[in-house]
Amino acid sequence: MRAEVIAVGSELLTPSKLDTNSLYIARELGQLGIPLVRKSVVGDDRELLCEEIRRAQACSDLVFLSGGLGPTLDDLTRDAASDATGRPLLMDESIVREIEARFRSFGRPMAEVNKRQAYLLKGAVKLDNPRGTAPGQWLQDGARVLVLLPGPPRELKPMFAEQCLPRLRAMTPSRPLHSWHGRVTGIGESDLEQRIGPLYSPCSTIATTILSSPGDVQIHLQGQHGGAVERLAGQISAELGDAVYSTDGRSLPEIVADLLRRTGLHLAVAESCTGGLLSGRLTDIPGSSEFFAGGIVSYSNGAKAAWLGVARDTLERFRAVSGQTAREMAERARARAVEALGEPAVGLSTTGYAGPSGGSSGDRPGTVYIGLADSAGSLVRRRQFGRGRKRVRTLTVLGALDLFRRRALGLKIP
Repeated sequence: MRAEVIAVGSELLTPSKLDTNSLYIARELGQLGIPLVRKSVVGDDRELLCEEIRRAQACSDLVFLSGGLGPTLDDLTRDAASDATGRPLLMDESIVREIEARFRSFGRPMAEVNKRQAYLLKGAVKLDNPRGTAPGQWLQDGARVLVLLPGPPRELKPMFAEQCLPRLRAMTPSRPLHSWHGRVTGIGESDLEQRIGPLYSPCSTIATTILSSPGDVQIHLQGQHGGAVERLAGQISAELGDAVYSTDGRSLPEIVADLLRRTGLHLAVAESCTGGLLSGRLTDIPGSSEFFAGGIVSYSNGAKAAWLGVARDTLERFRAVSGQTAREMAERARARAVEALGEPAVGLSTTGYAGPSGGSSGDRPGTVYIGLADSAGSLVRRRQFGRGRKRVRTLTVLGALDLFRRRALGLKIP
């Protein structure tokens, strides 16, 4: 059995919008032993979407469409699916009543355009959507299935889990795929490939995927034999050592959050070149108030002195971008955490030349200093991240989080 996902929406073809639904569907299908063989993204074009649905149905047993089920004229998934399958769209009055009741619960009248969401493909089963107004649809024709799902992940995920998975389990043999999801920081994609390529390339029964982003490389292993996947994962972990920070797919901020909770540490940050990004990555974690005391974005020298208490002599003698300044920033951040929440506490700091301009005679653009201060003392790490302002800032955040991870776990700090 083969599956495909078609993500619908012109916004998914822009740099500002990412399709995360297909990743979720792929993971859930993998647990059932159903391989996702293709993913495509189609804009709001009825003819192109119709062609893509026809192609997918000719090649795969399961085709999932996400998005394009809303009430506006550019929500064309229902119409394109009708064109592709030759099945007419029929209005379901019970859906209209459900949508009307939902709007009444908000104290608002229902706009007539919402009735567009009440049309079902002839022969399709409605998939209830208590979290939104657009129901999903399950159309089975012999061994082939076409599934229409809403685009918002908060609607798609529970609908898939509660209404699609039970149907899929009944259709598939019990042969789940075994997987391993490792994440690595501090090693570039090409260096990582050179080290682990000889390990995974002979394993023809295990699908290996490497996904790279600045400072974070993901390694996905998947196969039907759990023992083989486990052995390869062990070999890769042994080769890469403590650069592997996660073996269950969790991100570095999530790993750091778990370490902070386990150790009872309160963390405060002092940021310059990262401009609040480090604080943002930490407060993205639900429940971060348990461990995150707060942060100060001290971009100017005056803010570093007045808000943090960095000595003006340090700033004048060594500059804002220096190991001495990073150390004092971390120490002052830790002191603020102790004042606010008490011991144990840790401070992290970032200062650097994010570029493209700036720099000094000793530090070119892309040079950053990351400081850490805890009850055992303070340390500074100097890093050179090359060029690209966004890239430098991202790598600095991950470098600061990894510095804390290594300190907390007693690992070697390069």
